[in-house]
Amino acid sequence: MKAKINAEWDTLRKVAVHSPGIEMYFGLLDPFASLYERSFNMEKAIKEHEILRYILKHEFKIGIISLKEKLLDLADESHVIREKLMDLANAKISYTGDIYEVKYAKYESEKNRDILDSNYYYNSLLLNPTVKLESSVGTRMIQLHVTENEPLSNLYFMRDQQAVTDMGIIVSRMSKPQRMREPEITKFLWECLNIPVTCEVKNPGTFEGGDFIPMDEFALIGVGDRTNMAGVEEILRNGVGYSEVAIVHQPTHPLLPPGKTDYMMNMHLDTYFNVASDGVVVGCDILLKNAEVEIYQREGIGEYNKINKHTNLHDYITSKGFEIIDITTLEYLAYASNFLCVKNGTIISVEVDRLVKDVINNLKKKASVDPETYGDLLKQVKKDYTFLHSEGQFFPHKKEIYQQDIDAYPVNLKNLTGGYGGAHCMTCALKRK
Repeated sequence: MKAKINAEWDTLRKVAVHSPGIEMYFGLLDPFASLYERSFNMEKAIKEHEILRYILKHEFKIGIISLKEKLLDLADESHVIREKLMDLANAKISYTGDIYEVKYAKYESEKNRDILDSNYYYNSLLLNPTVKLESSVGTRMIQLHVTENEPLSNLYFMRDQQAVTDMGIIVSRMSKPQRMREPEITKFLWECLNIPVTCEVKNPGTFEGGDFIPMDEFALIGVGDRTNMAGVEEILRNGVGYSEVAIVHQPTHPLLPPGKTDYMMNMHLDTYFNVASDGVVVGCDILLKNAEVEIYQREGIGEYNKINKHTNLHDYITSKGFEIIDITTLEYLAYASNFLCVKNGTIISVEVDRLVKDVINNLKKKASVDPETYGDLLKQVKKDYTFLHSEGQFFPHKKEIYQQDIDAYPVNLKNLTGGYGGAHCMTCALKRK
């Protein structure tokens, strides 16, 4: 199979996901350090993910590749793949402490390669454990300390480890240490499935899939905290063939004071902008107008030249003939634009009204600690809430959605979004027609 996507509104045929498991527990031990937005109920989050997968498979007949299940199946079917899985996993397990105990533990691990199940090795990839062994006098008087080093608690956000373009898969290089190991696992899946990789972003480049949106004749790539220009240059050379690529610079919300920013609020392009159909986009207008755009036009294979034109995302996208459905600051913070387009004019969206109180409460906590940065923003989202509540217009239940003939399929993702993303972030679209 070759992964290839021309436009975000083409009918989705194949998607890859990762069902969250034990790694999410470790993420919830410190949500802030794990890049989560807030604490949430893990059991309910896992159930929400099951429902999302059910909707994709049974409501929209989309083929689903589940990262863990597929890798385990392939490892159990193929000795070669299992050996590769074991080698990858064993490279993540380290032993320290008493020389004799370390030597014996390594010996046992190697001796039992054929006994230990594939899931054991997959969990080792997720958790990256260090085993510290200290012995004292007496039978088996061993102090055992197991530390999980940067467990992959964000792996269920399967959009980011790669992007699929008109030329194939681009393997990301994540900007945050908490996520840097994730593309290694997804790349292993593509290799096992014989899906060719077109481009792999290397140091000093960074790139994350949430910053990429294909638009048929052109594409958008966001740059900022997660994706840098070195990553974009690698992609322009080797990863895309669109006639035009617009580089969208991560905007700062104008209600944040000068010199203050919160990059997590709009970490990726798809957190404040998305595509619902071949003529309609959804975005927070105040951010679209603040997002500077550089335009690169294709001159040949791997050759793009920047044109001398200054514009912003709002003006650029309207110049391409798209109508914009504007969303409030509160709605964008509640993942309104982080929907998944499953076919032209049909989207799976977050049920925003289920999230807004959590968003407001989270912002209240920030404002109580740093009122200078978040005070005005808190006032705005409270104002937005009053207006949206009185009008009954929480996304996707907006009159503009119906006027633009967009069929929205809202899903309650109240807990899963606590990790900082919606349906778009949780899915790697592999094939559209």
